[in-house]
Amino acid sequence: MLPAVVFDHVSKKYRRGERHDSLRDAIPSFFRKKADPSRLSTQEFWAVDDVSFEVLPGEALGIIGPNGAGKSTTLKLLTRILRPTTGHCAVRGRTGALIEVAAGFHPDLTGRENIYLQGAIMGMKRQDIATRLDSIIDFAGVSAFIDTQVKRYSSGMNARLGFSIAAHLDPEVLIIDEVLSVGDAAFQQRCVQRMREFRDRGVSIVFVSHNLQAVSELCSQALYLHRSVQKIGTANDVISYYTRSSISDSGHEGEAVRILGSQLLTPSGEPADDTPLAPHTRMTLQVTYLAHATTSDVVLGFLLYRSTDNTVVYHGNHSTNGAQGVTLPAGETVTVNFDFRAHLTRGQYHLGCHVWHTPTQQVITRRVPAAAFTITEHHTYSGLADLEVRTSLVESTAPTTRAERHGVLR
Repeated sequence: MLPAVVFDHVSKKYRRGERHDSLRDAIPSFFRKKADPSRLSTQEFWAVDDVSFEVLPGEALGIIGPNGAGKSTTLKLLTRILRPTTGHCAVRGRTGALIEVAAGFHPDLTGRENIYLQGAIMGMKRQDIATRLDSIIDFAGVSAFIDTQVKRYSSGMNARLGFSIAAHLDPEVLIIDEVLSVGDAAFQQRCVQRMREFRDRGVSIVFVSHNLQAVSELCSQALYLHRSVQKIGTANDVISYYTRSSISDSGHEGEAVRILGSQLLTPSGEPADDTPLAPHTRMTLQVTYLAHATTSDVVLGFLLYRSTDNTVVYHGNHSTNGAQGVTLPAGETVTVNFDFRAHLTRGQYHLGCHVWHTPTQQVITRRVPAAAFTITEHHTYSGLADLEVRTSLVESTAPTTRAERHGVLR
C-alpha cells in the first residue's frame, strides 16, 4: 500500500529578520539561495531539520512538541505553502487542510461564497458543493451569519467554518493544525469524532495539536518534533516520552531548598515508571530535598496529573500537624515517601512535587514531572477514575395492562 503522505528527509531554513520589501533586499536573497542549501550562513536557522515520516491510508499521525518546534512549518510544507530547502514531501489525493484560522478565505466574501470558493480549489463541482452546503453550515454552527462577510467573523467562527469545509468535501487526506483550540470544548470533541470517522473510512490524517488527549484518542502514531524528530512511534509511547522529557526543576543553588531527586517505586521498591501498570496499583513517589538554610513552616506538596491534558487528578501534601508546616534543617537532606494507589483508567500520567513556604505564600521550588507512568486496561472507553464498576442485568416483567405500560400502578 502506497503512503498518502510522504515527508522524506525534509529541511527548511529561515533567515532571522529576512525581508523582501525592496529590490535592495531581494537581490542579496536571490544570490544566497544559489549557495549550498544544506549549509547555514550567518543569521540562518533550521525551522525543520531532516524530518521524515509517512502516513498510510486510514492512519492518523499526531505531531506534538513545544511552541516553535516546527509543527506548523511542517504542515505548510505538506500543503505547498512553503517549499522545502532540502528533501521531498508529497500528498497523494484530494486534501482538506486547515492550518491557520481563515487561511484561504477571502475576507470580503461571505461564508457561503467562501464555501464554494474552497470547494472549487479542492476540485469539487458546484453541484457537489451545493449538496453538502447545509451540512457544512450546520456543523460549523454559523447559519445566522452565513451570508455575512467572513472578515466580520470571530476567530472561533472562522475555525469552525474552515474545519467544516475541509471535513465535508470528501478529502482523501486531512491536514489539521492547532487552530481547533479556538473552538469551544463541545466543538473540539465533534471535530475529533469526525476525524475518527474519516480515519475509519480510510482517510489519512496529519493532526498537529497541544491537546495530547485528542492526539491520544485519535492517532495510532505520533511524532515528537523539536525542529528534528525526537521520537516517532505509537501515540502513547511518544506522548509518554514527550512528558518525561519536559522535566522542569525551578530550584537553584542560591535558593533555600532544592529538590535533589525523585523516583516512582512499586511496593517491592522497583522503579514503577518503566512498564505499564494496572489500575489500582500501589506506588510510592520518593522525593529528596536539601535545605541550604534552615527553613521553617514549609509544606511539601504532591500532585498527580493526566499527561494528555494536564488535568489535576489529585493535590495533597505532607505536613506534621494538619496545616502546620515542617522544618528543614540547614545542610541536611530529607526524603519523603508519598504512598498512593492509582485508581485510574488507561492513559499517561505524571507527578509533580513542590515546596510551599507558608509565611510568604510562595513556592520555593518545584519539579514537574517528578515521575511519569502509564496505566493499561481494556474495560473502559474514556474517563479518569477507575470506579471498579460491576454491571448486572435484572430481568423485568413486561407490563400487562395499559395503565402499567404508562407507569400507573394500582
